[in-house]
Parts: sequence; structure tokens; C-alpha cells
Amino acid sequence: MTNSRIEFQHVWKKFRRGELHDSLRDLVPHLARRVFHPRRPADHEALHGREFWALEDISFAVRPGEALGIIGPNGAGKSTILKLLTRILQPTRGRCGIRGRVGALIEIAAGFHQDLTGAENVFLQGCIMGMTRREIEARFDDIVAFSELAAFIDTPVKRYSSGMNARLGFAIAAHMNPEVLIVDEVLAVGDYHFQAKAYQLIADMVRRGLPVVIVSHQLERIAALCNRCLLLDHGRIVKRGRPDDCIAHYLNTASAQGDQDVDSPFRVTGLEIEPTTGVHSGQWIRVTLRGETPRPVASHHRLILSVRSLQNAQILHIIDLSMQDLRINEPGCFEASIEMQANMNHGYFSIESYVWNAQERRAVGSGRKALIQVEQSGFRGSVNLHPRIKIEVQTPLVEGSGTFGRG
Repeated sequence: MTNSRIEFQHVWKKFRRGELHDSLRDLVPHLARRVFHPRRPADHEALHGREFWALEDISFAVRPGEALGIIGPNGAGKSTILKLLTRILQPTRGRCGIRGRVGALIEIAAGFHQDLTGAENVFLQGCIMGMTRREIEARFDDIVAFSELAAFIDTPVKRYSSGMNARLGFAIAAHMNPEVLIVDEVLAVGDYHFQAKAYQLIADMVRRGLPVVIVSHQLERIAALCNRCLLLDHGRIVKRGRPDDCIAHYLNTASAQGDQDVDSPFRVTGLEIEPTTGVHSGQWIRVTLRGETPRPVASHHRLILSVRSLQNAQILHIIDLSMQDLRINEPGCFEASIEMQANMNHGYFSIESYVWNAQERRAVGSGRKALIQVEQSGFRGSVNLHPRIKIEVQTPLVEGSGTFGRG
């Protein structure tokens, strides 16, 4: 780990549920216990009362030129790791730290002084990062241009939207010559145009040799930007390695553990995709959906299979299985086999089942999810429309005429 800019060494962090003391009646006995029964050093490593471990024995290192993605469900400990790295929190046990100037995007709105203008906050954040006024002035125009907030840079940030806060915060963190970049989910509030520009800048920084740590629920971004990944669950690392392996494990585990509505007219017990490895664009895949119908199904309930892009959460295709074969609506077990051609661009896609109530226009029961990765394609976009292209080539332009001619 000697070459690492970012290090986590067997870190544990515990918190306490609820408020510590909300009245004088609770505070006085607590202080008395602290005076007459002080904790031994070993007690700090044990759990007491409503305490719990938010992180348990987390270790990793990030070297220059590496981008580490951290994924997992809400409450897994992702943001806690970033707060420990940036010294917002201190570990209960273990060691962690960063060597070098840090550009951090964690709860960015909380880092701004709400009564100061955007311009004044640029200088404030630069000073906090240890930069001189001359250095900040040299980068000021680039920050404003990247944030696209020139018209509002002299407006107090308390009047900014969450997206404007994210724009300015990212622009400051990325242009203050950081040696390490830490990015939380804050970019999710920006519009698509700014997200694409921000992630392109992150990719450029990684290519220049900066170590980067990214926490995000945008799995497609993690797959595209990162060369390593951690999957967290309940404060523990459940898988580490390549982003696509961690993403596949995450989605498959989440779908297997997904709770189904007990009142749902369909109960999906399994969803499988063949082949199980990555496919090429245009390759045929087979989806097998298994389940049971506990009782006769009303006509307004539909069993749906959909294909969703993980890059932008857009649903690309929907199949109404209830309309394909009415026997699936009768009590009993069923197995549906669907063959589809993966006419999608490269990336990750989720194949999902759910129950749709057509009367109430809402999903009334969760089902299953499976992941497919399209590895290669010869086009750009969301789907392959198999265009028929005809090109007529005419004779070259006559020099200086600006029109086609036949010489």
C-alpha cells in the first residue's frame, strides 16, 4: 500500500440509533454513570445499548490512475466511508486517510456558506483546500465556465437549486488542482447534459493519473468509469473486483431477496437468462420466467416483462405475458420462455418482471430482476433499428464551383 494515495486499513465505525439525550432526566443519570462507572478501553470496541456497526473491517487502497466504485443498497455504509476518508468522521477502530490535496463532493450544499454568492464560495472553498488567492483567481473563469452559472455567479447560493449547487460544487472540486477526487451521489441531481460532462471530466482525470473514489447508484457510470469496485451490504464488503462482476452480483442478489406482495395475483419464483455471460448486440437470448398463480386473475392485472437500460433507467421494451396466453391467469404453476434479440448498444440492461394493475395504473407486486451485458455493438444509441442504407455517390465537386458536376 506504500504507493497508495487512499488507504483504508481494517476500519470499523459504530453509531448509536436515536437521540442520545432528549431531556435533563436522561442526561443526569448518564453523566453519573460516566463518572462512577467509566468505560474500560476495551469497551469502546463493544456495542452498548442502541449502538450498531455501520462499517465492519473494511480495507482497500487506491493508487494513482485507479478509479474505485463503491455500490450497494441504501444504508450499506457507502457515504460513511467517504466521510471517514475526508475526516468528517473518525473511525472507531482501524486507520484511514488520504495523501494529497482532496477534491471532495460530499453533501456539497452543506459546504457552502448560504449567504455568500457563488463567486465568494469559490474563493472560500479554495482557501479551505489550501490554495492561495492567486491560484484561485487563475482557475476562477474555468470554474464558472464549466458550471455554466455565469449569470448567477453573483447570486447568494441560498437561492440556488440543488442542481445548481451540484454544478458549482463539482466545478470547484475538479478545477482546484486536486491530487485525489472523492465523488458522492450528488451528481445525480444534475441534468443529463451536465452529468455527461462531469463524468467525462472524471474519466480524463483518471487517465491523467488521479486516484478517484466514486459512490453512485448509477451502475452504468460505475461500469464505464471504474476499473475496480466494492459491493457493500450492512457495512461489510460482500464482493470486490471488476465492476461488471460486482454489478451482476448486486443485481442478482437484490432481485433474489426482493419481497413480493403477498396480495399479488402472480408470484414469480425465478427469472433466468441464457447465455449467462455477456452477449454481442444482435445476439439472441432466452429468458425463462417461472412462478405460480394462487387464484384466478382479474383481467386488469397483467404479468409484465420489461427490458430497462441501467444508464438512464429508460424502459426499452415491454411484453404483456398475460395477453400472450390467457392460461397464465388460471390457478397453478407456469413457466414462460421468451426469446429476444439483444438489439441494444453496449452496456448493462435489466430484465424485470412485475405485476401491473391497469385500472389503478400502478405496479402492485414486485417480481424478479436479472442482468444482461451487451459487450459489443456497431452503432450508437439505445436500440438497433437495423437501418437499410442506400448511398449514391456522385462525381467530385468541380473546384471552385460549390456544386456537383459531371465534368
